[in-house]
Amino acid sequence: MMALVKNSPGLWQLGFQCAGSSIMEEVIFFHDQIMFILIIILTAVLGLIFRTLSITYNKQGLIEGAIIEIFWTLIPAIILIFIAFPSLKLLYLIEEESNSELTLKAIGHQWYWSYEYSDYSNNSLEFDSYVIGVTDLNKKDLRLLEVDNKVVVPVGRQIRILVTAADVLHSFAVPSLSIKLDAIPGRLNQTNLVIKRPGVFYGQCSEICGANHSFMPIVIEAVSLKKYTNWIETNNIS
Repeated sequence: MMALVKNSPGLWQLGFQCAGSSIMEEVIFFHDQIMFILIIILTAVLGLIFRTLSITYNKQGLIEGAIIEIFWTLIPAIILIFIAFPSLKLLYLIEEESNSELTLKAIGHQWYWSYEYSDYSNNSLEFDSYVIGVTDLNKKDLRLLEVDNKVVVPVGRQIRILVTAADVLHSFAVPSLSIKLDAIPGRLNQTNLVIKRPGVFYGQCSEICGANHSFMPIVIEAVSLKKYTNWIETNNIS
């Protein structure tokens, strides 16, 4: 049986992790578009600076008048339009709600996560997820990222994720799935997720929540519907 791909940060990684959801693909595309625009802006500004220095050095007069005023007003406005519309589209996609096929509730504690699957009429599945200590890791395990109980979800299904906290502020973040939700005591935050491919996706608490803040990782394992059903049956859920 082929092992699931581990989607985690790489050594000295500067870019994004490989996208595991369509929203993350849109985030990466938007980032690349903004970087392209930024390169054009930097090139143009540096060119104007060198041109201005050259004119000043040669004691020539600088360009003045209404034309230059129009240019440096309209060009930034056009650039902002090219940035604003894709940004609004992305925000709409992130906030879009649809009928979910599975609800997962994540509760932050000092310093671990607990999860609830409450969609099943006769029973519900609840478990805690603790980080695996360095001395208990296997050869290919990731330090400070492995947990004893992973979250298992089906691929290609609409998942609703509810996030809250039992004590202090936490943050439920999985970069490769474009998830980052604040976990606030007494409040539920919600997002929708569709994972496009099988794999193991790693995240961590992104809110400083105390001494062991860096010891509460998040691991989501996306599997086929058949494997997910078998996992549910193994845990006596019906």
